[in-house]
Amino acid sequence: MAISDVMANKKWGVFNHYLYNIQNNPAYPNNQGAGETSWQECTAALDVKKIARQLHEVGAGYYFITSMQGRRYMIAENARYREIVGDDVADECLSKRDLIEELYEALSEYGIDLYIYFTGDGPYKDEEEGKKFGFIEPRANISMEFCEKWASVLGWYAKKYAGKIKGYWIDGCYDEWFGYTTEKLEPYYNAVKSADPNALITMNNGVKVGLYRYFPKEDYVSGEQENLNVIPEGRYLDGAQTFILTPIGNGDMGIGCAWGSGGLNYTGDELADYAERVVAAGGVVTFDCMVARDGSFDEDQMRALKAVGDRVNNK
Repeated sequence: MAISDVMANKKWGVFNHYLYNIQNNPAYPNNQGAGETSWQECTAALDVKKIARQLHEVGAGYYFITSMQGRRYMIAENARYREIVGDDVADECLSKRDLIEELYEALSEYGIDLYIYFTGDGPYKDEEEGKKFGFIEPRANISMEFCEKWASVLGWYAKKYAGKIKGYWIDGCYDEWFGYTTEKLEPYYNAVKSADPNALITMNNGVKVGLYRYFPKEDYVSGEQENLNVIPEGRYLDGAQTFILTPIGNGDMGIGCAWGSGGLNYTGDELADYAERVVAAGGVVTFDCMVARDGSFDEDQMRALKAVGDRVNNK
């Protein structure tokens, strides 16, 4: 059995950006009018059981959520992160609720797998924390020291949740912009695999023309796309599972394209047609959609995703 069977057998899934600068930002509908609060108040509002129910209703086989992105705020305790940034900062920016464990338990009731988004550039937007890891704006010439230190944070999660987190999608591992090389990507791979050899991992080098395998050992390709134009030529690309991640919203949450936004760029039939073609080719497709502060999904997106599940899951 291939290690990627665990992903391929699920066919398709949903991705959510749950972040301080989105769900805790009054400028965005994801905030639900709650205003800017502490991160602890924000994460306390998230209903993980609601997320699991909604995913079950649409028929998603797996679920990705951001553990962090750009800022110092993370969705669960991390002792290695705490060691580096200090207790005062950690108490403020590490969720006291263990959202990873809670999501795992809620999703498990429906047989839905959990995946985690991590980054390759750390908390660079919070300069003091970024300096402690060794990478801040203008984010160039990334060092091996940073990679090893930041990968140790990832490794702490991989060890704690071994067997629970099915895999990781590591964003911001750019060669041209940051100076990443195969050697500098190794610490992330080793951090995950030494803790959980069965966990899947990919490194993202940004949107390119078509699909590509970036890191030679990655289990699946990162597959970041901003439209529905790419269909895999088969299940594997240079030995890695073919995978596509694309947003379905039509808003702007300040993180590029339509990631994390509500509304729809496509009809349910268009999404279902696309998912059907990707899966028939042996690939896996993941749709990024809006999640509100309390875990609610956009109703229009729910209907469109339900069309995907009705079509793809019955094949």
